[in-house]
Amino acid sequence: MNYDAGTKRMAAYREEISAIRKKMRTTMTEIEPQEVEDYTFQTLKGPVRLSELFGDKDDLIVVHNMGTSCPACTMWADGYNGVHAHIANRTAFVLSSPDAPDVQKKFAESRGWKFPMVSHQGNMFAADMGYRSREGRWWPGLSAFKRQGKKILRVSDTELGPGDDFCSVFHLFDLFPEGAEGWRPQFSYP
Repeated sequence: MNYDAGTKRMAAYREEISAIRKKMRTTMTEIEPQEVEDYTFQTLKGPVRLSELFGDKDDLIVVHNMGTSCPACTMWADGYNGVHAHIANRTAFVLSSPDAPDVQKKFAESRGWKFPMVSHQGNMFAADMGYRSREGRWWPGLSAFKRQGKKILRVSDTELGPGDDFCSVFHLFDLFPEGAEGWRPQFSYP
């Protein structure tokens, strides 16, 4: 297939993806939200409740991050850092990990992260949201919450992994026929 025919086919696939995204948003309006408890997290300033993470917004995105041991979660967080100001203009945004607040602070400073972080150490938040395995292993993902009066409702969530919608690195590699070709993220590169 010649280049022009190939790019037309790729454009048609992208239109199909866009149509599927629209169907997904429509389906989300039909899903009954899940009421969740007002979990308590740890920060350097002391305990903070899930309800407080909304700030002055009615919507909240929480990143379920595996912490400083995971280069992939670090790469995703590096990406969020670049778009945080845009996201925070629309919704509250917080990264939650099992790391202690002092460990989070040191790691965030080393990466230049600007977004807020909380530790779910000592609570059941990650497990209750489905981001901890029976064996105790953490899983990466995102949960979206809405505040309605005193209720906190989870309206959607998704796992994170190579090729998901939330890390542009893999989509950039998809511009090549071989994609990422087995590439794995690292904390730093030579």
